[in-house]
Amino acid sequence: MTHRRAGGTSDRGRTAAAEERAWAELVATARRTVADGLVVGTSGNVSVRVGDTVLVTPSGVPYDRLTPDDATGVDLAGRQVLGTLVPTSELPMHLAVYDADPAARAVVHTHAVHATAVSLLVPELPPVHYMTAALGGPVRVAPYAAYGTGELARGMLDALAGRTGCLLRNHGTITYGASLDQAYDRTAQLEWMCRLWLTAASVPGRTPSLLTDAQLAEASERLRGYGQSG
Repeated sequence: MTHRRAGGTSDRGRTAAAEERAWAELVATARRTVADGLVVGTSGNVSVRVGDTVLVTPSGVPYDRLTPDDATGVDLAGRQVLGTLVPTSELPMHLAVYDADPAARAVVHTHAVHATAVSLLVPELPPVHYMTAALGGPVRVAPYAAYGTGELARGMLDALAGRTGCLLRNHGTITYGASLDQAYDRTAQLEWMCRLWLTAASVPGRTPSLLTDAQLAEASERLRGYGQSG
């Protein structure tokens, strides 16, 4: 793993160790998006923030070929500070998320089939399940813009207002969280909800039942205490 760092030896060692762990987790998450059918080939991308460095999947490299020596990182302004491989072309979206929400520590972007299909049909995924609350509310669809552009990043940020995930019209999904596990879980939940809505909406003569704002608010409150404690 190639590092370009200033500062004391102990500081560099701690930084390098943290980045090595984060890179291993990033590669595992990227491979999971392929295994779970959320991307095809080298489509989609993943990033994780370590301090002021954003580790990100490189452009055009199959995830099963990535090694510890392929670690790719940029600073928050997008300048490459780690590795030699070119970062993903979707880097502007990732950096926009980190800039907009200091609590963001990981971003997952996919081309999931059902979610992308929903992005073609509606301006917002209808609230068909209480996990909508886990993303902050009904998931919006950002307007289409060419991949890798500032226009796409700006549209994404508008769709993400008050949310931790959105759909990208004719493109895919983007979610973020406080960890790679959380960002990935939100991606998987979003794809599942899109599949659920498409399935229910396809039944002739029937209209899917949707949750009310009050029901989503209740779900949001209950989700805050979900999981193990202590």
